[in-house]
Amino acid sequence: MTYLDVGPMMVALRTAPEQFELSKSGAWLRHIPSRHSFRFEPDGRVEIRARCDCSLLAIRRGQEQELTACFEQWQVDYWRPLRINKEFASHFSAQSPVRRMLLNLTGKLYYWLLRQPSARHCSGTAMSAAG
Repeated sequence: MTYLDVGPMMVALRTAPEQFELSKSGAWLRHIPSRHSFRFEPDGRVEIRARCDCSLLAIRRGQEQELTACFEQWQVDYWRPLRINKEFASHFSAQSPVRRMLLNLTGKLYYWLLRQPSARHCSGTAMSAAG
């Protein structure tokens, strides 16, 4: 059986944590540029949602466990501190409506730019390994 290699995702979680976010419900990890979503089950299994063929292959069990560990580390090292710092800052800053609007627009532009396809992004065509 052919498996999906999630090694590049594990590297991205460590080196570009800002490209990921948790859904509002906290159930799904989203990779903003690719729009792929991942749900980590309590038993260590990982569910993938993607608009391309990336979700057609299963993840090798050992890599699933590694990916789950990377995700948990991402939460501890990046996501949770980010949320805590945002909450802490909100206790001290009164923002004018104009500033709030500009910050919201900047955030939307940032996410829009991250979602733009790049040359490295899969085009939705199926690729098969020779061998």
